[in-house]
Amino acid sequence: MPARETNPNFMNGVPELVILRLLQQEEMYGYEIVQAIRSRTEAVIAIGEGVVYPVLHGLERDGALTSRRKTVRGRSRIYYSVTAAGSRRLADLSQAWTNLAAAIQKMLPGGQHGEAIP
Repeated sequence: MPARETNPNFMNGVPELVILRLLQQEEMYGYEIVQAIRSRTEAVIAIGEGVVYPVLHGLERDGALTSRRKTVRGRSRIYYSVTAAGSRRLADLSQAWTNLAAAIQKMLPGGQHGEAIP
């Protein structure tokens, strides 16, 4: 019997995907990212700082992000922005997520085109 292929990282890529997407639009600091995810998804996705900062540090370590310290209204913050490698990673993650969402949609009542599933 062939080995079964699974998606063990089914939801693991979601924080990375949404963080890269936000940072592709504009540079942000950590807590700002947390708030933006919550507000832009109408709190459907609520990722805390305990998830965001390790993802940011990992993406920076992998060369997908750069950071710079910036003082705004007397507060020093680290702002992150996407590199060319990060843009490629975002494109790959976006495609994988689109494929996954389409596959799931086929399994839901109504299917992909609104037809009833018997």
